[in-house]
Amino acid sequence: MKPNPLLKKLGFSDSDRVVLIHADDVGMCQASVQAFADLTAFGLVSCGAVMVPCSWAPLAGVYAREHPDADLGVHLTLTSEWQNYRWGPLSTRDPRSGLLDEEGYFPRTVEPVQAKGNPRAVKREIEVQLEHARRLGISPSHVDTHMGTVIHPKFLDAYIGTARKNHLPAMIVRQDEASLRQMGLNALTAKIAARWIERLEREGFPMLDHIVMMPLDQWENRLEVAKEVFKTIKPGLTHFIIHPAVDSPEIRAIAPDWRARVADWQVFQSQELRQFLQAEGIQIIGYRAIQSLMR
Repeated sequence: MKPNPLLKKLGFSDSDRVVLIHADDVGMCQASVQAFADLTAFGLVSCGAVMVPCSWAPLAGVYAREHPDADLGVHLTLTSEWQNYRWGPLSTRDPRSGLLDEEGYFPRTVEPVQAKGNPRAVKREIEVQLEHARRLGISPSHVDTHMGTVIHPKFLDAYIGTARKNHLPAMIVRQDEASLRQMGLNALTAKIAARWIERLEREGFPMLDHIVMMPLDQWENRLEVAKEVFKTIKPGLTHFIIHPAVDSPEIRAIAPDWRARVADWQVFQSQELRQFLQAEGIQIIGYRAIQSLMR
């Protein structure tokens, strides 16, 4: 594809590697909120997003009120993946919505939501989560999606439409049909998604070039892992996902991958990583910079 026109609007060249270092799952637990606060203070992590249906979202709201410039979005949540710690929709308790499993929570995996989720119910849940974030004191800088659930032809209209209505960037990647097929999408889904992306590009909606994530199944030598992942960053605008959490009995009880989450919290407070990114020429921005172009 052609270079992303958003780069020049942000003051960069087509060859620059521009990265949004993004903390996912803020508010999922107390450990995630403290980790975001620590990493934002250190300065490498430039943005994050809150899971507002979760129990510790109010603490994220306290942080946002105390730090009004915080670059926090809404991590639109339609799944509840953990074994012993669950959450559900804010907008409905109706099983016909397709948003509830047999236990009354969001389904644990993406597939049931995409197969059974009612698009109107999903749209309403997205709207309510955004409204609830604001009630908590969060002034959202963007929207993105937990486990990628809303990136589906049934839900794209609600996802992008709500973002545009609220003048918010959305985590969506500008890719052609062939690239989408390589990602594993079937032919029909890839075609629909590619048409969406082409339309958004024509209309000037800001989009990403790449999404990269620190692996959650590899916690040892996390600093070296991070360096290797950053080396793969290509020119363009990259949404770089980490899942930081401070070490606590809570995160150990919730997440089997807690070691990787704690390692993200530790490594992204590393002066060595800061110096490495500077040497690599990685340019770090947050979603507020993109949001400012939409106003």
